[in-house]
Amino acid sequence: MKQRSVLVVLFDGVQSLDVTGPMEVFAGASKFPGVRYELRTASLDGAPVRTSCGLTLVPHGSLAGAPAPDTLLVPGGAGTRAPAPALVDWLRVHGPLPERLVSVCSGALLLAAAGQLDGHRVTTHWNVCDTLARAHPAVRVDPEPIFVRDGRIATSAGVTAGIDLALALVEEDHGRDVALTIARHLVVFLRRPGGQSQFSAQLRAQTARREPLREVQHWITEHPGADLSVDALAARARLSPRHFARAFRAETGTTPGRYVDRVRLEHARRLLEDTADGVAGIARSCGYGTPEAMRRAFVKALGTGPAEYRRRFGSHTADHS
Repeated sequence: MKQRSVLVVLFDGVQSLDVTGPMEVFAGASKFPGVRYELRTASLDGAPVRTSCGLTLVPHGSLAGAPAPDTLLVPGGAGTRAPAPALVDWLRVHGPLPERLVSVCSGALLLAAAGQLDGHRVTTHWNVCDTLARAHPAVRVDPEPIFVRDGRIATSAGVTAGIDLALALVEEDHGRDVALTIARHLVVFLRRPGGQSQFSAQLRAQTARREPLREVQHWITEHPGADLSVDALAARARLSPRHFARAFRAETGTTPGRYVDRVRLEHARRLLEDTADGVAGIARSCGYGTPEAMRRAFVKALGTGPAEYRRRFGSHTADHS
């Protein structure tokens, strides 16, 4: 049995869920025969830290006394905004050593400050993506995904995305069945793919101010298989197609066609993940018409087809035809 060590860095103002979420995943995996993660937490001086919500976490010891881990995990939280220089220095020296260097949420700010993310594609919480990009132009910040793996560097978006990333790492180490069982115990999805957006289509777009446009947004979400052409949606809003398209974009920040595409893709992904419905039926119910049309949409947006997506992320055995 190969034992893998995980060291979680603690500091004042750390987000408690960024710490406990991934640790629960690794601890859950260690209950399986032949799976063992040695989990340690450490602060700069070994002293307890106060989290952003007021909890106190007592580390196993100091960073200086911590053995070199296989995976070094840096959580986020308010304490990443003005970190202790000694913590950044420690990450600069020790960041290159582990097999995997991982950040959760705004922990990417600490890794970037320590020069560990230069030249890498990364993500972080949507609220600090601009800050990270401006402060560290050598880092390629992608604000869309919930997590990104770029070589030995793995970064994730806010809070619960750290659980998704930890599940992905467990799956990488020990296979899908182990990760799936942990996800079920934690009552989370196995696993949201890293390329999934931090926001659903509804959250990504602004809510329209005018009632007819808000009603159209709700209609699209509830009827992805309906005729969602601009003409049909404009008629529902009692506007001319040209006026509707212009007003929709002005009030939501996206075009009707792009909004429809996102809603349909999200709906299809949920059906592939959570049901045993066949691909052909899902394509029809989501408005794609044919499996080939849905396949093209998946490949364009996700880089993989529906059947492969289901194989990787679905929880049901289904007819993939």
